[in-house]
Amino acid sequence: MPPVAHDVVRLSVVIPALNEADRLPATLERVAGHLAADRRWAPAELIVVDDGSVDDTVRLAESQTLPGDLELVVVSHPTNLGKGAAVRTGWARARGDRVLLTDADLSAPIGDIELLAGHVDSRTMAVGSRAVDRRLVSPRQPWYRDGMGRCFNLLVRGLGLTRVRDTQCGFKLLPGSLARALAARMRVDGFAFDVEALLLTRLWRFEVEEVAVHWGHVEASRVLPGRHSLQMLRDVLWLWLRWRLGTLPGPPEEARGPRAL
Repeated sequence: MPPVAHDVVRLSVVIPALNEADRLPATLERVAGHLAADRRWAPAELIVVDDGSVDDTVRLAESQTLPGDLELVVVSHPTNLGKGAAVRTGWARARGDRVLLTDADLSAPIGDIELLAGHVDSRTMAVGSRAVDRRLVSPRQPWYRDGMGRCFNLLVRGLGLTRVRDTQCGFKLLPGSLARALAARMRVDGFAFDVEALLLTRLWRFEVEEVAVHWGHVEASRVLPGRHSLQMLRDVLWLWLRWRLGTLPGPPEEARGPRAL
């Protein structure tokens, strides 16, 4: 039986996925279990965005059964476009009053949505962070990944793009109207999409709260240190240039408000 589409959705959980057949079923069960146990988030929808997987990611996602007040939506890219493109697709599809972005490996546990929730309102995004309290990070990334991440965030802050100390943690909760507006304006397809989202959010005069969350390194990361680091550097410099030239987009009508540019 197909899931019931609710007229009002309190929460959309967007999960970008690339070749996640081994991890995705358990992730969907854990997310659904948490949301089903906490009626504050009902009704909710889980949106899996398959980014051109070549394994059974789509079939396994579509075969998942969720409780009646949880809707499962699976959207597929015909080819691999990049995590940023997958997030844009999910945010554009999301109908929720709030939208949670989480990685398919649940390196930040779904229960930590409660840590973010108290910081989100119609004009504020909450960003999960590994930098606020490193005692909550266990197990940690390999030293070279941790070092590259810290250098990347120093670069981003040095360029003035954001004050967030951990842009790349894949656990963010934001107003649905902001998520949909960002989806319509963002252009970075790769892993630097987080920086673009944070920069546009600040330029549109929304608030950003960086919140400490639990986080544990999971093997089989989709990030390739050499190749993707160069792509991220290119994309960040492109964002900085567009910002300095004043060519970044303003917010669409649905994201305008008394404090918006």
